Amino acid sequence: MATRHDAAAPPVKEGGAAPGRPLADSEAAGKKRARLSRRWQRDMRWSPYAFVSPFFLLFLAFGLFPLLYTGWASLHQVELTAPTDMSWVGLRNYTRIFDDDFFWNAAKNTLTIGIISTVPQLLMAMGLAHILNYKLRGSTFYRVVMLAPYATSIAAASLVFVLLFGRDYGMINWVLNAVGIDHVDWQNDKWPSQIAVSTIIIWRWTGYNALIYLAAMQAIPQDLYESAALDGASRWRQFLHVTLPSLRPTILFTVVVSTIGASQVFGEPLLFDANKGASGGSQHQFQTLGLYLYEQGWINQHLGRASAIAWTMFLILIVIGIVNYVISRRLRASS
Repeated sequence: MATRHDAAAPPVKEGGAAPGRPLADSEAAGKKRARLSRRWQRDMRWSPYAFVSPFFLLFLAFGLFPLLYTGWASLHQVELTAPTDMSWVGLRNYTRIFDDDFFWNAAKNTLTIGIISTVPQLLMAMGLAHILNYKLRGSTFYRVVMLAPYATSIAAASLVFVLLFGRDYGMINWVLNAVGIDHVDWQNDKWPSQIAVSTIIIWRWTGYNALIYLAAMQAIPQDLYESAALDGASRWRQFLHVTLPSLRPTILFTVVVSTIGASQVFGEPLLFDANKGASGGSQHQFQTLGLYLYEQGWINQHLGRASAIAWTMFLILIVIGIVNYVISRRLRASS
């Protein structure tokens, strides 16, 4: 006769706990889940700030602090030979530079070089981008070639252009002489020197702006061009009535960036000078604000005056930014 080994099941405790699992383990698991949940929430909240904190630390060390210290130094008389010896002069550094004819000469040269370099540069960039927007063989090669001048060293490019614009043996004068035009003194005459400096800027930045325009053109919906073609619009009319209106924000961006860059031109005129100084030519004919600042601070050793020039340039850039904001708001409102 078989023996029965049946045993009664253990009674289930109130609260729904599983048989054989202590209630303490369940509470510990709940606390662990709550702790992990709080840690996850803190991680989601503070991790983005930790990721961007290196930028802000570098900006504080190399951006904001120098800016504020330069503003403080602009209110003092301080020399490069003794940068820690400061004497309060208030706004005298600003009044002195505004009464200085060389400052206004540098401001005029910066404006004219900016216009001569920016307008042809952006027009050529727009034309190149329009050509590359069509399907061409080796389009990637052409894009890399256009970006090559931007990646080239300013010093190397400027030295090459110095040889090209040489008065006696330069290639530019050789070509002009071949068509019956007398030699031009590119480094000592006012307008030829500014045109030569602007040529270096145009060569270096045209391809960069062309790629910006090309990226904006490729974002334009093709339906607009197909509709215009069905209406009988030629490619020129498509460019005028479809491409240009769609590129308005991009054009405004490149104009503002090029204007800011033109106000800070330094390397090209510095290396183009035959005397290798910061005077911008023998008669200061192509001295920009950047060169004038360098001359006052590191050649004449007037750090207080150079700081005032730097802050004046900074205020000019703020005005440019405000104008950009107003124009962009009006463009958005009109569109």
